[in-house]
Amino acid sequence: PHQCKGVIFGRRSPLYGVKIACLFTPEDHASNLVKVAKTSLFAGAGGEGVLEHRRKHLRARGVVGVIAAPGCQLEILPKIEAMGENGVSDETLRRRLVHMLAVARDIRIDAQNSTSLGWQRDTLLEILIRLFCRKMMEAVRQGIPRRYINHEDDLSALRGRLDMTRQFSTLAAHPQKLACRFDELSPDIALNQVMKATITKLVRFSTSADNQRSLRELSFAYADITDVLANALRWEMITLDRTNKRWRELLSLAQLLLGSKYQTTSTGQSGGHALLFEMNTLFEEYILRVLKRALTGTGLKVTSQGGHKSCLFEAGTGRFRTRPDIIVKEGSNVVLIIDTKWKRMTTRIDDPKQGVSQSDVYQLMAYSQLYDCNRVMLLYPHNQGLPSQPICIPYHIASPTGAERMFVSTVDVSGAHSSVAAALIATVQKSLERSYEMTG
Repeated sequence: PHQCKGVIFGRRSPLYGVKIACLFTPEDHASNLVKVAKTSLFAGAGGEGVLEHRRKHLRARGVVGVIAAPGCQLEILPKIEAMGENGVSDETLRRRLVHMLAVARDIRIDAQNSTSLGWQRDTLLEILIRLFCRKMMEAVRQGIPRRYINHEDDLSALRGRLDMTRQFSTLAAHPQKLACRFDELSPDIALNQVMKATITKLVRFSTSADNQRSLRELSFAYADITDVLANALRWEMITLDRTNKRWRELLSLAQLLLGSKYQTTSTGQSGGHALLFEMNTLFEEYILRVLKRALTGTGLKVTSQGGHKSCLFEAGTGRFRTRPDIIVKEGSNVVLIIDTKWKRMTTRIDDPKQGVSQSDVYQLMAYSQLYDCNRVMLLYPHNQGLPSQPICIPYHIASPTGAERMFVSTVDVSGAHSSVAAALIATVQKSLERSYEMTG
């Protein structure tokens, strides 16, 4: 059937570009999309944390990805340009999001794969499925990993070792059987069960003909692997070593598609499904990975969600533990704390704070005191409503000449990986008033 595309009720968020492909009019399907969105882990207790259903429009809340309901799909893309600007294509937005996901999850996307992933014609979900299928097909051609698994069986001839306890108890009345314990090389291991669960789930999600064809071929290759529900997969049993290291990226993709700390897939009674990513967490993870690589060899160490210092104490017991997004250390000393914010800064004349939240400022001031760190930073994505170059504005804390400083900075995530790394190095150099040579 013919599918029409259009912006939901003519509205777009400045941070999230929302498009819908549907069989009828968007109004006919909005309520079904909201029902599916409420099944997401990001929806919260009231179920309103993903889509805001207003009288004439839907609005995304802090997530990107795809929500599918019977007859329609809703694609939410990260859009950080200023309100009213339409110069950035959906293809560019999809490329930007997939690039951030790839960096955050250590997934390589080579030039050959990148040019043929269907950036223009397909949704983010189909692009990720296509990437997974191509990497899976290449890995399966080299052989599915196998490991020795311990078995116990009652056989007519001895195989492996004799289980003396079971032989003279359970089989005491059946001397013709031997209680054997042996190791057998098998593909039915935790890693392959994760891959089969991913394939099985994607078969239900994909609407692309070529993706469905690839998934059917992969399903045939994994026909002998035990079916395990996604919530029962034994991730802790997976061991990656030199014999199966080529599966590392595929495991990251499987985690991305099955569920991770900043993404969730879900299926509700409405017959739909959702593949969603929380942009605040993804932006933080992306900046962390780029910064770690860029600061390699400088003597600075970058950690995420560390610290865990309590800001209040009651009868000697700490309360309200703090978790800064990114901590930069030099030896054992904390020299810089960065809080990433996937929000849009403004240059409105009537807003000298440029959209910076006062609560975010208070939080960083508390970090400065708790961690004895005289440099803290709020880091935002750069947008076209700001000056052409990313900004790094220094503020003195507590007094006009105070030694502690807070920096309000931006980074342009639309550029190449190397340019983002160089920009982050420059921002760190300015905040620490030091010079580092970029090595990552």
